[in-house]
Amino acid sequence: MAAAAKPSHLSGEAVEAGNRGDEAWLDDDGRPRRTGTMWTASAHIITAVIGAGVLSLAWAMAQLGWGPGLVAMVVFAAISYYTSTLLAECYRSGDPVAGKRNYTYTEAVRAILGGAQVKLCGLIQYANLVGIAIGYTVASSISMLAIKRADCFHSKGHRNPCRSSSNPYMILFGAVEIAFSQIPDFDQIWWLSIVAAAMSFTYATIGLSLGIAQTVANGGFRGSLTGVSVAAGVSPAQKVWRSLQAFGDISFAYSYAYILIEIQDTIRAPPPSEAAVMKRATMVSVATTTFFYMMCGCLGYAAFGAAAPDNLLTGFGFYEPFWLLDVANAAIVVHLVGAYQVFVQPLFAFVEARAAARWPGSRFLAREVRVGPFALSVFRLTWRTAFVCLTTVAAMLLPFFGDVVGLLGAISFWPLTVYFPVEMYIKQHGVRRWSTRWVCLQTLSAACFLVSVAGAVGSTAGVVGAVKLHRPFSGY
Repeated sequence: MAAAAKPSHLSGEAVEAGNRGDEAWLDDDGRPRRTGTMWTASAHIITAVIGAGVLSLAWAMAQLGWGPGLVAMVVFAAISYYTSTLLAECYRSGDPVAGKRNYTYTEAVRAILGGAQVKLCGLIQYANLVGIAIGYTVASSISMLAIKRADCFHSKGHRNPCRSSSNPYMILFGAVEIAFSQIPDFDQIWWLSIVAAAMSFTYATIGLSLGIAQTVANGGFRGSLTGVSVAAGVSPAQKVWRSLQAFGDISFAYSYAYILIEIQDTIRAPPPSEAAVMKRATMVSVATTTFFYMMCGCLGYAAFGAAAPDNLLTGFGFYEPFWLLDVANAAIVVHLVGAYQVFVQPLFAFVEARAAARWPGSRFLAREVRVGPFALSVFRLTWRTAFVCLTTVAAMLLPFFGDVVGLLGAISFWPLTVYFPVEMYIKQHGVRRWSTRWVCLQTLSAACFLVSVAGAVGSTAGVVGAVKLHRPFSGY
């Protein structure tokens, strides 16, 4: 093992050890040549977007019904795709091929909009990333616990409560993430994203297949045009809150804008331009996720109707075949391991870049020892381990944090997915005020703002209800 050079996110002059001065190994900004393609970018996006939340879409469909539910999926897929194409053009300032690169979402906002909006963007983006890390720790423990419960139900019967604490599983997930967090930067986790994307297809396909089997066993489709009825034991207020939450869940299910620029920064240099490659990757990813969302949401709703569980695989809408449920939940855990890294790597890069700027030339920050894909340094090992430990403790303290993540998603959906991309596009392309395009873009932004508000209201009601049911560190 030998000491390696400074990582790319700590120094703009960094190159691989032994290749200093070799321009063939450098991009136009002096950083090591990027190697990402449309397919690796698509894998990153799919890993980020198709989370275990796909299995809760049947519940969302049950609240909204066939009409509003299907319309919501199609409309928000289109919005996500369109705003992502706007944001992709903001990776370079000025010329789309030779302009200055913006390495992060916040840098793009600083270069194009500037002012107080930069701090607002950074606060929302990084708070959301921390929240997602905590939420994924909770979600992984639920899936690991579901494996144990599925085996228990199979051996002891469905009436046995089979209760167990999720805390040991959160600690196990945290230990795994400590190891993977030593991978130095986003560009080097492409293989993990590909594995995670494959796992997302695995459990989504299993959920889809079980939904089809249950629909056939029922002898037909269940559900209604408008979803759960007030007459079905649901109060008018509950109907409203749940509908708002479901509507918000579907709209936020496509959100990945807060890491789009970071993903785009892994794509190899032009030609074609990074924006053109990113737009194709976005089209492939959104089309793929929409297909799985509609299949899992619709067939889950068709199988269970108003009784659809909040998660097809961990809510025990199915009990058998138990081994297939085990495979699906194991796939969810593997996917969440990769998804966790996709979301925290931009946060890691931000903190480490700020530290490098604050203490330039520090050997504590710069010196590394490479072991395979890992680049070990005292600073990275210390701070990233501390971060994973803190998110794990927070998950144990708040086992209902999935509801909080929904609230964070509601708050961040409009500014990160719609407002900043629209405003940056308008300024960068000089869209005239009150022109047809300007009016259309502002109308889209205003409509999505209302969606964020409605989702936040519904999610707040869910958080309040969850607080009453859970005890800190109980694991239940």
